[in-house]
Amino acid sequence: MASLPLFPLGTVLLPGARLPLQVFEPRYVALLRDLIEAQEERPPVFGIIAIREGNEVGDGAVRALHPVGCAALLTHVAVLGGQRFFVIVQGTNRFRVGEIDPRAGTPYATAHVHWLDEHDGDAAAIEPLAERVRAELKACQEVTGDDEQEIPGGARALSYAVPLVVSLDLADRQRLLESPDTESRLRLGLELAHRERELATALGSALEAPGSPFDLN
Repeated sequence: MASLPLFPLGTVLLPGARLPLQVFEPRYVALLRDLIEAQEERPPVFGIIAIREGNEVGDGAVRALHPVGCAALLTHVAVLGGQRFFVIVQGTNRFRVGEIDPRAGTPYATAHVHWLDEHDGDAAAIEPLAERVRAELKACQEVTGDDEQEIPGGARALSYAVPLVVSLDLADRQRLLESPDTESRLRLGLELAHRERELATALGSALEAPGSPFDLN
């Protein structure tokens, strides 16, 4: 178990993904400053977790969170002016939230979390599944006409990369994040990629490239 500052968002961060954020709410500006001041002692890592009920901004706006989130490593910070900052984070390890620490004494929530191990599942099934996922994602890129996103070679990284190629909503991204192992995540990713490609084909239009939208806390 570890103690981790939490940053609730209306999106899901996955391991290996990069996410740009604008930080301006005072409690999260305080989180950012705390991370930067302590970076000589420990890496500037906090937890991004998707909001299940409520909104991102305002005291009491978040009513419920999803149980599994992703640690975010702070990689870039830029001052936009005043108390507004632009940051980029990189998803690292998954965690399950235990309970909020009432003794943390921080304006932002700090929680006890359990780090989740990365299991493979059925080792014999992984590579055949990975090949099918790669083929499906390449087919999706042909539909979108956007092949700039490189498809990862490793099975585990590939299992998290489906949302980089096809547009998925929060619920689907959260399902990928919560999948217990690489095999099950590849199976789900294959299903989701195939669904999106079939939908685009049926509509006779290209999928919009997902990109990386700004998230306002």
